[in-house]
Amino acid sequence: MSEEKQYWLLKTEPGEWSWEDQAANGGLTKWDGVKNKQAQKHLKSMKLSDLCFFYHSGAKARRVVGVVTVVREWYSDGGDDGMVDVKAVGEMRRPVDLKEMKGEKGLKGFALFRQPRLSVVPVPEDVWIRVCDLGGGYQGDGIVLESHDSDGESGDEEDD
Repeated sequence: MSEEKQYWLLKTEPGEWSWEDQAANGGLTKWDGVKNKQAQKHLKSMKLSDLCFFYHSGAKARRVVGVVTVVREWYSDGGDDGMVDVKAVGEMRRPVDLKEMKGEKGLKGFALFRQPRLSVVPVPEDVWIRVCDLGGGYQGDGIVLESHDSDGESGDEEDD
């Protein structure tokens, strides 16, 4: 019996660790420094291959900018706090701002809105799908976007 994939949102201040930092680091990093007990509990619940929104927080940028996947489950390096390792999957095709998410009826009740200071937030599958839709998906999601030529015709259709 296989476990269902879980979805998460991981917050970071861009000045401390940004999507650009994640990419420059070969896409791999330890997600550590989480002090809140509830957020730590969420980290401990993460399983291999779970997907996480990479969310920039702070005054200048509150938005989902990318997707990472869990490549190492909860572990500790001997201290009180633990961590998971995550690897970049892909950048959002279009960042999704907090304000835009709050305006979506289908996202009402999302934990990000109820507990705005929590740095690790579970994301229900329907919310995950809607946020991905708002952002046009993310690079590496397996969705192939059709290209259109100047007259609006799809570039991958055959002429009869």
